[in-house]
Amino acid sequence: MQIVETVSEMKQLAAAWRTAGKKVALVPTMGALHAGQEALVKTAAGQSDIVVVAAFVNPLQFAPNEVMSRYPRNPEEDRELCKAAGATVFFCPETAEIYPAGFSTFVSEELLAKPLCGVSRPNHFRGVTTLMTKLFNIVQPGSVFFGQKTAQRAAVVHKMITDLAYQIEVVVVPTKRESDGLAYGIRNRDFSTAQRQEALSIYRALKKVSEMAAAGVRSPDRLVAEATHILGENRKVRVIYVSVVDMRTMEPVREVEPGKCLMMIAVWIDEMRIVDNMLL
Repeated sequence: MQIVETVSEMKQLAAAWRTAGKKVALVPTMGALHAGQEALVKTAAGQSDIVVVAAFVNPLQFAPNEVMSRYPRNPEEDRELCKAAGATVFFCPETAEIYPAGFSTFVSEELLAKPLCGVSRPNHFRGVTTLMTKLFNIVQPGSVFFGQKTAQRAAVVHKMITDLAYQIEVVVVPTKRESDGLAYGIRNRDFSTAQRQEALSIYRALKKVSEMAAAGVRSPDRLVAEATHILGENRKVRVIYVSVVDMRTMEPVREVEPGKCLMMIAVWIDEMRIVDNMLL
């Protein structure tokens, strides 16, 4: 596995791959990788000739009340994980490489980015789409891989790809979960025993709602009420949103269509923001 730190070197490699007709996959991350992202790399490696893992803590994705310096960083562990999972290149540029002095151009998706996480983090997805545009131009991938856990991010990027006429496939990989059902995430390692037990209420709510939908419940209101009730039984859980949405548009639905809707949940557990979802 090759470690690349500059845009110029990454572009040279991408140009060579394109000339050689290689199938290139991009796995965008902010580093501090876990088993969920390892699954993305392994899936990408099984479908592509070249896998580029981008590890870049994107300052544009952080709200004013979020401290970027607190974001975990484990570069050596990240490199080992990516190498073992089958990555070809570990792309880890410094901030100035991606956003040089005087940078003032942004890419904004204005529809799918508005609901759900977009309500409480209004500039978050502008940061995502700006970075993704740069990575697409630098790496020139034929496919990009996201986890189902970040379904809204995948949907926003898919819309951007369609609108801007990129020829890039969006591949969404099923959420990787720990043995107790908790979705792997950057904050899992920080949970106390009590916080983890509270966090498990998210999976319990999703599983219960999924069972209700499978049994024929089609009312989003009933499903949202049940999930909210389960979450509300936990003292540390503060709900940001609970919603049943169309998996493509991220808009609330009037009736559940099996295989086309997601139950989306975001909560605070003390100072940690957790998101998860499940296909209904």
